Amino acid sequence: MVSISHIMTETTMPAAEATTNNFDERNSYEFAFHVLPTVAEGEVAGIFETIKAQITRAGEIFDEETPERTDLVYAIVKPLEGKNRKFTSAYFGWVRFKAEADAVSGLMEELSVMPVLLRHLLIKLTPLEEANPFKFHEYRKTLKMVEVVDESVVADEEIEGDISGEVLDESIDKVVSEEEVK
Repeated sequence: MVSISHIMTETTMPAAEATTNNFDERNSYEFAFHVLPTVAEGEVAGIFETIKAQITRAGEIFDEETPERTDLVYAIVKPLEGKNRKFTSAYFGWVRFKAEADAVSGLMEELSVMPVLLRHLLIKLTPLEEANPFKFHEYRKTLKMVEVVDESVVADEEIEGDISGEVLDESIDKVVSEEEVK
């Protein structure tokens, strides 16, 4: 009987191949943040570069979304200069990066003390999340805004009697097509 150790020699499986793997042991993270709205718009890019420089010391950036001003869904209260201040807007952005777990805790300590950040969040990404980033600012630009219809136009075209769904649809189509012409 021949043992397996005699069959697997260095010619069939070299030692270098047996110990080398191409697996990236770093985790993927996303650092999302709000910059205070009191920061001048021209200074936001410099703050973003500072955040990216700190992240680069801990790992490797692979995706980002530049901060843009946005209205917040709810007001955020932050103590500043001894007073609680309420903010209803901020500059929102995020950075995705790969780093080793022990480097991330030191990075978070550095980023947490930045006085210009209203709020921040660090999440560890799953492979699915890493492959499909949500581009917040791009998405917002694709949303259709609600259009206010001039009620005087509709009032000028009064319809007598019962209004059926078909008549109502025709009236709405007419108003919409008139607005498109303008």
